[in-house]
Amino acid sequence: MASDPLYINDRITIAGWELTEQFVLAGGPGGQNVNKVSTAVQLFFNIQNSPVLNERVKINAVKLAGRRMSKEGVLMIEASRFRSQERNREDARERLRELILEAAKPPPPPRKKTKPTKGSVERRLKAKSGRSDVKKMRSRPTGE
Repeated sequence: MASDPLYINDRITIAGWELTEQFVLAGGPGGQNVNKVSTAVQLFFNIQNSPVLNERVKINAVKLAGRRMSKEGVLMIEASRFRSQERNREDARERLRELILEAAKPPPPPRKKTKPTKGSVERRLKAKSGRSDVKKMRSRPTGE
């Protein structure tokens, strides 16, 4: 269990009881230390049952999580980038923070429909008629 809360922004702070950490053996460089010490961190966060997040943020977070999300709605972030357990723990918490910040972004404004300007319409029609003339010149001459 993670004891300290995770501060996301001024409106969202995830309580420590919502986060679960598990330390596992990591692969990669590190020599014998890798074989003896569990330095990789698996951070679990139940997005679906979190009282801190609103529905829009939960839906966006599930989309962003992709394969890291279980069927039960639990997000698992695995961090094994560093050789120390503490740095991997910080890395996992930072990645969770970035994911929730991305999910909490407001939706983009709706697109405003615009009409082409009169000049751009005229230029387009002139270019079309020019191409038409070029293609007419390529055709066989008529027998007049």
